[in-house]
Amino acid sequence: MHELSICNSVVDIVTRHAAGRTVNAVHLRVGALRQIVPDTLVYCWGLMNADTPLASSELVVESVPGAIRCRPCDRTQALTEFVLVCEACGGSDVEVVAGEEFLITTLDLAET
Repeated sequence: MHELSICNSVVDIVTRHAAGRTVNAVHLRVGALRQIVPDTLVYCWGLMNADTPLASSELVVESVPGAIRCRPCDRTQALTEFVLVCEACGGSDVEVVAGEEFLITTLDLAET
């Protein structure tokens, strides 16, 4: 379960950027190709922060579906399974254009 170590890294970043202010929520964008289970990440967040200043904070995970773009025909398509082949022309010269994200997008901080 690598989600625990990922949570640890997010906690470090959030703590540094919150600079002592109360954190109400942390918003993440996680791509489907990252091999991270959002529900497990949220569960680990609660475990890690139970007795910390982040205990009352919520981890909000936005899942980003995977998508590829075919270089020869320039078609972009969502990935419904992990098959990197263009549905339009059958080509395999594709690039991943979405689904590899892992970003802390927003911190909701309490007013001081």
